[in-house]
This record gives sequence, structure tokens and C-alpha cells, in this order.
Amino acid sequence: MASNLLIVESPSKAKTLKKYLGKDFEILASYGHVRDLVPKTGAVDPDDNFRMQYEIIDRNTKHVDAIAKAVKLADTVMLATDPDREGEAIAWHLSEILKSRKALKDKKVKRVVFYEITESAVKDAVKHPRAISMELVNAQQARRALDYLVGFNLSPLLWKKIRRGLSAGRVQSPALRLIVEREIEIEKFKTQEYWTLHFDGVKDKIAFTARLTHLKGEKLDQFAIASAERDAEIRKLLETESKGLARVVEVEKKRKARSPAAPFTTSTLQQEAVRKLGFSTDRAMKVAQSLYEGVAVGKVVTGLITYMRTDSVTLSKEAVAEMRAFITRNYGSEYLPKAPVVYRSQSKNAQEAHEAIRPTSIARTPESVFPYLNDEQRKLYEMIWKRAIASQMTPAQFDTVAVDFTVGAPGNIFRATGQTMVFPGFYAVYHEDQDDAVEEEDRRLPAFEKNDAVRIDRLYGEQHFTQPPPRFSEASLVKALEQYGIGRPSTYASIISTLVNREYVTLDKKRFQPTDVGRVVNKFLTEHFAHWVDYEYTAKLEDELDDISNGKEEWVPMLEKFWKDFSAQIDEKESVSRKEVTQEQLDEMCPKCGKHHLTLRLGRRGRFIGCAGYPDCDYTRNVDGAESPESQKREIGEDPKTHQKIQLLFGPFGPYVQLGEPEGDKKPKRVSVPKNVPPESVDLDIALQLLALPRDLGPHPESGKKVVAAIGRFGPYVSHDGTFKSIPKDESVFSIGLERAVALLKEPKQFSARGALKVLGKHPEDNQPVGLYSGRYGAYVKHGKVNATLPDQNAINTITLEEALELIAAKAGRKAGKAKPAPRTAKKRKAA
Repeated sequence: MASNLLIVESPSKAKTLKKYLGKDFEILASYGHVRDLVPKTGAVDPDDNFRMQYEIIDRNTKHVDAIAKAVKLADTVMLATDPDREGEAIAWHLSEILKSRKALKDKKVKRVVFYEITESAVKDAVKHPRAISMELVNAQQARRALDYLVGFNLSPLLWKKIRRGLSAGRVQSPALRLIVEREIEIEKFKTQEYWTLHFDGVKDKIAFTARLTHLKGEKLDQFAIASAERDAEIRKLLETESKGLARVVEVEKKRKARSPAAPFTTSTLQQEAVRKLGFSTDRAMKVAQSLYEGVAVGKVVTGLITYMRTDSVTLSKEAVAEMRAFITRNYGSEYLPKAPVVYRSQSKNAQEAHEAIRPTSIARTPESVFPYLNDEQRKLYEMIWKRAIASQMTPAQFDTVAVDFTVGAPGNIFRATGQTMVFPGFYAVYHEDQDDAVEEEDRRLPAFEKNDAVRIDRLYGEQHFTQPPPRFSEASLVKALEQYGIGRPSTYASIISTLVNREYVTLDKKRFQPTDVGRVVNKFLTEHFAHWVDYEYTAKLEDELDDISNGKEEWVPMLEKFWKDFSAQIDEKESVSRKEVTQEQLDEMCPKCGKHHLTLRLGRRGRFIGCAGYPDCDYTRNVDGAESPESQKREIGEDPKTHQKIQLLFGPFGPYVQLGEPEGDKKPKRVSVPKNVPPESVDLDIALQLLALPRDLGPHPESGKKVVAAIGRFGPYVSHDGTFKSIPKDESVFSIGLERAVALLKEPKQFSARGALKVLGKHPEDNQPVGLYSGRYGAYVKHGKVNATLPDQNAINTITLEEALELIAAKAGRKAGKAKPAPRTAKKRKAA
């Protein structure tokens, strides 16, 4: 048996390391976190020095047992979990579990850290172990405690004040605020018209365009020409004065250099992967992890990139030396700066001892490793490789020229600008994309000298309208989160996934748009917990967590300070009514009753506008101004047999017809209107046919039991002895006969929008299938009764069983955590 046991987080990493370290090392994986807070109130006890109650995560029990068993047979235990706070915490949790089982007696326990999975880096890390850093562990515990205290106390309040199943998070809530505030800014934006004037000309067979910048000596601002009339007036003046000629009054030439971007950090990698590759942030991190953990390149298994969770832009001296030699050899000395390019992180909390994300060897060019990578890995590796090598190359050089012309009077100035790349520098390899920006292109101008005269071929105006700020994309949201200091780059993907999974936001054309529920949640939090979703305060908390990890601050006093104010705020807001949260009074009076103001409300199907006098006045309309379905309810007629009133009404699942009125506990008969029947077309004949449902079609020819046609929540169907089959859209529930119904009931179940798109495999714990499905809110994976939405809907064709198991385990953990709300502190529990 091997004398050394080395524990890593992922099994794929374990396979790679086994090939490096040989027979004297047994390598096992923890499969991520091994312990978490017990999913119930009291897991963090503010009255007991913030004591935290942990339990082993169910899905990893067998892995922990395997590790404990292997520890008994080893002399030395090396904890080689990831080199960040989370990894440090996993190492500590493992050691605590093993201590509690008395498995570490007479054992040497060491912490091993490496930032790239190459044979030399791993062997060097094993030779230079250290102790577990309790500063990093306590920073992670403080973060977990903060997230728990916010989630377990704010979420039940949201259930009471808005609706059940909602959640609030310490970091997700400020992120939601960013998206909602941007949407409000867009809605309030008022478009303004403005015009620009140009002339087209040609010199030396080269066409160019110039734009009016000054009129009668006055510099024009954006709205100086605000209408077509003013545009026409100025053009007429210029045409009269110029007589079709423009004269050069100044030529300005400059040499401009553009420097390369720094090598990737976690944040910039996510942003660029979204912009250039169309990945989601979550997908970018998963693909990066696969490149980090190791790929079989020929007969050698190696990590292709350094650790992908980093704030640093630093490169090691060895990596820089390798890059500089590669640049000289492959591009030429003119592409190599005289001295290595050094970057400084803009993040004040960046770990400069860590490195930026780079290839583990620049000699492994994208072309050389492409045969061993899948499509997503190829794209991401190529981008990382190019960004790294470009960061050590010379700037790109551009010649810029600006030519000023007078048209007519001396104070009427038009300007033409041009740019020509004279040396590509790093552009020969890579350049960074920008959000919502138009890429500059080379624009060549003719050679001009002062006093040159040129004929104006066309003088014209262009109409423009100001545009509202764009909605956030994943890339621009990540950039904003980083700028505000909200969360950490390693958490951005999970923040975005949470907002989408909670249905607080939707992605429309790759842009975030808040849902009605997201708006109301944000309104409640910003009005009643403004301090806790404040951008500056959230960033300050992140700084304090960094101070804890650096040993500058103790974690328990930080939590005490937080909890004192936060718990008082929770108690104070218990008295807020649901009406205050979900309704907002408008200035407009009700057009139906004229007595009450209209209010903006949150209903089961989203926001709508209704009369504050409800139920005395039942006026409603959609937020966009259209009359809502509820306002279309009407009396259809009278049943000829019972003489009861028949009405068309609307419920949470759509329109239905109702016979009579409720009498005490007795409910009137109600039947849903099929989706293919417009509500406005429902007359007495259709209503009577609906009320005649369910139709008894007769006895089944085999069982003798009756076959029935009816309408349910999901539309028309036929049923027999507990078996149900939907009636096809092109057939009618009113006319379907026994023979056709029996044929439908015999048809085997077909995969459809409600069926599995594909089976990914079987769950290792119960051997039950794990499937990929399509649902109302997009693709999701399912195992048993647990459904988990895909954070990245683009991954529908690439998701693996392992990724599906991670999503399912995370969702199952959240469900287990939905315990009934209970008092918040130990003291209050005793009082209860």
C-alpha cells in the first residue's frame, strides 16, 4: 500500500496526478465540498459565538468514508485541494472529519498547493508543503455564515410579504438591483432627435467624408441641430456661401500606440468568453476547469492552463522568459519589447502571489493541441494562449490624421479623420473585444496640404435619435460587478445562475431583463433593506473578508457587528404589510368607477394594473395598457334546462365557463376553455358544449370500463381506467368518438416537449435515469422528483452526466435547506 495519501477535489485531477507521482502515492478525490451547514435554522448561532453546525453532504458520504479508510493505511496525508479560500476550507473540513474519527493519530498532515497541473509544478508543491491557513478558512467560514444569515432570515420574509419560494442573497440581491435599475433607466429614457451634417469628396481617386464641427465659429454640441428644419436651413446657408468648394485650413498628424491587454483574470476571461465565443460565464468556467485539471496530449496527461480562479495579472519570470523566447523565434525581434511587460492589478485585493490565467507552456500552441480537445476547449484554449502571448508583445502603431476644412465663411469647420495601422505589434496575434462598442477600422485619407481646395460632391444631413443605455449582457454585468466590488470573480457565474434559476431575470437576446417578481423583490429590498443591498456596503463586506483572509481582522467580531444591525432590521420589517410591498399607487384614477386610484400590483401571472377599490370595482388592465383578460369576463346567457346564469371568467390557468353562482360550500360547475378557442368567440352554444363535459364515449371494447373525453389543466384529453392521453390539437374534444379515443389510448408514449430530450445516463446512487428535458422555462435535467434548470441554455447539446449530477445535487441541497422558518437566534428559540 502507498505510504502517501494525496487528496484533491476532482476525480479527473486525481487521474492526472497519479501519473506524475507514481506508486508511492494513493490519490483520492473529495468530489468538492465534503461538509456544509445543516440545512435548518440554528446552523449558525449568533448567541453562541456564531458556532456553526456542519454535517457531511449526503452525496459525498461514500467519498469521505473511502478517504477515512485510506488514511488508516497511509503514513502521510497531503491535502491538495484548490489553492483558494474554498479549497482551504475543504482541506480544513477534511482534517476535522478525520480528527473526529480518530483517523489522524500518528499521521503527518500537510497542505499542498499548486497553481498548475504539470509534472514539475506538482512535484515541487509536494516537496514544499505547508500548514492549513486558518486565516483563509475563517474568511470562508465568515462568508458562509453571512450568506446563511442573510438567506435564512430574509427569504422567509419574502415568502410572507410577496410569495413562497423566493430567496434573497447577500450578493445576488445587489446584482439584481443593478439589472432592475438599468431597466428603470431604460423605461424612463426619453429619445431626443439630433442631426449631423457631412460632405463627401474625392481627392486623388480616394473618397472621404467630413463632418461639421463648428458653425460661425461656435463649436456644435450633440443637440445643436435638433430638427430637419434646422438641418435644411444650415445646408442652404453652406451651399450658398461655399459655391461647392471646401478649403483645407489645418492638417494634424500623430503617431498613436495601442498597448495589449493584460493576461486573463477570472473576470476578464468570463467577459471575453461571453463576447468572443458566445459562452455563458458558467460554461466558460467549466471549460476552463477541464483545461486546468488535465488533458491527454498524446501519451502525456497535463494541465494546459494555470488555475482559473484568480484576480492577479502577474506572470511568473519563467513564463515570461518562455514567452519572450517564443516571440523572438516566431514573430521577430521587432515584436519583442526591450523589457518584459509588467501589469498591475486594478483589484486592490488581488493575490499577486498567484498568477494570471496562462498556458502552462507557451510551446503548446493551439494548433499542436487541437486534435486532443473538444470544440469548446479549443476555442477557450486558443483565446487564453493568444491573450497571454500578446500581453508580452510590442504595442500596435497607428498613424492618425485629422483634416479641417472651411466651407463658406471661415468659422464653418468640417473635420475628416483617418487612421492607418503602420505596425501591427500584438494585433498580429490578438486584441480585446469591447461591450457595445464599434470596432475602429482603418480609414485612409488622401494626402492634404494646407489651402488645398476640394470639390464638395454631396452636402447632406443625417438624422439620429439618442438611445437608452443597453441592458446588461453577461459580460457587461460581470464587468459592473467587478467595478462595484460586488462578490468575487469566482462567484460571478453562480450569482448569474441563481438570478436566472430563481426567475428574477430572463435572458432575452443575451441581455438581462428583470421579471415582474424580480422587480417586486428588488423594490422590497431597496426600500426596506437599502443598506444591505447598497453597492458600497456590499463591497466593504468583501474588503473585510479579504482582511480576514490576510490576518488583518478577526471573523467573529465582524459577524457580530453585521448581525447586530441586520437582525434589528429584520424584526422591524416584520410589520410591513404585503400590500405595501406588492402594490404601488398610481396617479391615474380608475376609468370604470372614477372613485379610486389605480394601483400597480403583482398577481400570480405577473404585474398588472387594477382599481384600489377591489372587490367593489374589478377594473384591471395589463401594464402595457391593454385591457387584461379579467376585464373581458362577461355573462354569456342562460342554461335552457336549469335557467342558471352562464359566465365567461378568468382564473390563474386561463379562461373558463361557469354555470351558476357559489352557494355556501357548494362550488358551481366550471370547465376550462381550450387554448385553440379564443375567449371572445365563446358564445352560448360553445359554453353549453363545454358544460356538457366530460363526455361519456361508451365502454372500452376490452375492459368494458367507460372511456371519457374532457378538458383538464393541460388541455383536452381522453381517459380510461387511470390512463390519460392528450387529444391532438387538430381534433376536437366535442366530436371525438369511441373508436378514435381507443386508438389514442393504445398509442405508446412519445417523447415530446414534456418527454425527455435524451437520457444522459443513470444516477450512481440509485441507478435511476437522469434525463434532459424541455420545459416552460427552458431546458432542465431531472432525476426522480428533482428538476434543475440548465444555467446555460446553450449547453443543451453538450451537457454531460457529470454536469447534470452536479446541478441535481445542488438543487437537492437547496430543497433540503427549505426548512420551515423558525426564530433567528438561540435566545429567541428558548423564549419560544
